[in-house]
Amino acid sequence: MHPIESNDNRHFHRILYTAAATLSCEEKTWDCEITDLSLKGCLLSFELPWDEDLEKLYTLTLQLSEETQIKMELTAMHVVGDKVGFKCEHIDIDSISELRRLVELNLGSSALLERDLLALSE
Repeated sequence: MHPIESNDNRHFHRILYTAAATLSCEEKTWDCEITDLSLKGCLLSFELPWDEDLEKLYTLTLQLSEETQIKMELTAMHVVGDKVGFKCEHIDIDSISELRRLVELNLGSSALLERDLLALSE
C-alpha cells in the first residue's frame, strides 16, 4: 500500500490499496477489487469486462471492519477491459472521515493529505 508515483499532474494522491468491495446500481450488484483509491475516486477490477451503463450512478461499499465501512457514489470515467476508473460524486461525512484516515495512513504524510483535501474543496 504505497502512493502511486506518477509524472502526471494529478490533484489527488492515489494509494495502492487492494481490497474486496461491492459495487451496486439499482437491483444489480457486482463483486470487485479495489486496485487503487483516492479522495476523489478509485480504480476497480471485475471478473469480466465491464459493459454496464457509463451514465448511471453506482454505489461502492468497502467494508473495513464489522462496524466500519466506506460508501461512495461513483460514476464511471474510463473502461479498459475488466478495469474501470470511477469518479466520486458523493460521499457521506462518516465515509470521508474513514477514507481520509486510510489515505493518510498509506501516504505516511499529513502534508500530502492536506494538499489533497485542499484540491477536493476547489
